[in-house]
Amino acid sequence: MKVLVLYDYPAGPGGLATQGDLLYRGLKELGVDVHAVHYESNQEKEWYYRWFKPDVVTGVGYWGYIPHLVLHPQYFGCRAVPWLVADGYIANYQDVLNTLPLILVTSNWVKDMYVRDGISGRDIEVLPVGCDTDAFRPFSATDPKVAAVRESLGIHANELMILTVGGDAASKGAQEVMHALAQLNGKMPPWKYVCKVWPQERTDRQNKADMQLAKELGIDERVVYTEYKISRNFMPYLIGACDIYAAPSRLEGFGMTQVEANACGKPVVSLGAMGMLDTLVHGETALLARVAREIVLKEVVVGAEAGLGDKRTVVFDTPRTVDYRADAADIAVHLNELLVNRELRLQMGAAGRSRVIQRFDYRVVARRFLQIVQEKLAIV
Repeated sequence: MKVLVLYDYPAGPGGLATQGDLLYRGLKELGVDVHAVHYESNQEKEWYYRWFKPDVVTGVGYWGYIPHLVLHPQYFGCRAVPWLVADGYIANYQDVLNTLPLILVTSNWVKDMYVRDGISGRDIEVLPVGCDTDAFRPFSATDPKVAAVRESLGIHANELMILTVGGDAASKGAQEVMHALAQLNGKMPPWKYVCKVWPQERTDRQNKADMQLAKELGIDERVVYTEYKISRNFMPYLIGACDIYAAPSRLEGFGMTQVEANACGKPVVSLGAMGMLDTLVHGETALLARVAREIVLKEVVVGAEAGLGDKRTVVFDTPRTVDYRADAADIAVHLNELLVNRELRLQMGAAGRSRVIQRFDYRVVARRFLQIVQEKLAIV
């Protein structure tokens, strides 16, 4: 089988780039004839279509990438198999997607979102995002690279570190975590809450709002925000430096960092909804908070990103949930349990790593990709 993988190539540190790159690596290590190219590089993609003649062109992205991932390879007679994440309302590509014999999505919740928006579920298969379990692995607390991370963040040896990583922290549930931390009593061991975010204008505004909340809650001296750019090489040591990974995300189609945290042997506090229901097991690898409320929209404005011209308002027959909020009291109970119980942290972390190796290692995902394609498309 010859496979061309379209993603943000060469891979940067972003989630979609990592998703595509790990599939490419996994296929290559399995001996598959595979090449990778940037999903927007039309001339280079056409070059591969003409000489490589791939059996399958698999592109990583959300529904707004359909022109790059599906329509472009189809124009040159190639078989497109998109691997999609969820991102809002699928506004104008139902007809295109419903003609495909195979669509890959990252979780059962993402599948539900596409079916909700008019895509037939008959040809949708769930393929989880891979994890590099060689890089994301448990580290000793005395590892000099891990110790250096903690030192740079101002985490003292006697302090437990809670970590959240995201483009911004609020979308990963950091405000709910702060409300929970403010509820903990004085019997807790010393702790610091670290939020690693990406430097961007939107994030700068959100950081200020988050830190204002921390000040109002009286925990600002224990909350650390860091927004430097980092590479994927640094991520395992950043996660390795924490004791608890907390990300009760407001919208999450898979939860890559939660899986990476489990791979590093860290217990996770998250939300019992969306993609986390596929990736985390409550009471075994993670503690999942209940949903406190859902943010519901009756209409949405769509435009060019949806393949439309001018912006227009779409009114839903049934209001759509677009965001979730975790129960802060639940998160407080879970954090309390993990902060005071070292053995539980170790037990959940070990169970989490075992599950990631079995289900989400990038080589396991690559083999599953081949199995799905062979079964659904009869390609050898």
